[in-house]
Amino acid sequence: MAVSSGTFSTFLCIKTTSFHSPSTPPTSLRLASNAAAKLRLVRAVTSATASSEPTAKRVPRGIMKPRPVSPEMQDIVELPEIARTQALKRIWAYIKEHDLQDPQNKREILCDEKLKKIFEGRDRVGFLEIAKLIGPHFL
Repeated sequence: MAVSSGTFSTFLCIKTTSFHSPSTPPTSLRLASNAAAKLRLVRAVTSATASSEPTAKRVPRGIMKPRPVSPEMQDIVELPEIARTQALKRIWAYIKEHDLQDPQNKREILCDEKLKKIFEGRDRVGFLEIAKLIGPHFL
């Protein structure tokens, strides 16, 4: 049985005879008498309060980790090393700045010469394809 009060958790423990004791006969394994069962309260500090120290700054991993990019990608993102998420944001900023979205279908990107270098020479790219097409440009 457990009761949580935010900082501490209280457990009600029942101390019984050991099941592994070779000297214990099978009839005494039952919790029948008050002598065999002793109740006690145990308090445990929860994990939320266990670490009172300030945590160190986390090292970026995965798509958040800056990686070197190809020269074609550097023309657009203007950095030699960038995280995938930030590269995608900068590509979208480039697309909006140069008004490269199709006016009839905003989900289509009309590629200029810089974007064609990144997007495998295609004239039009769907906005969901951008993340897939920039993958080879991360070294």
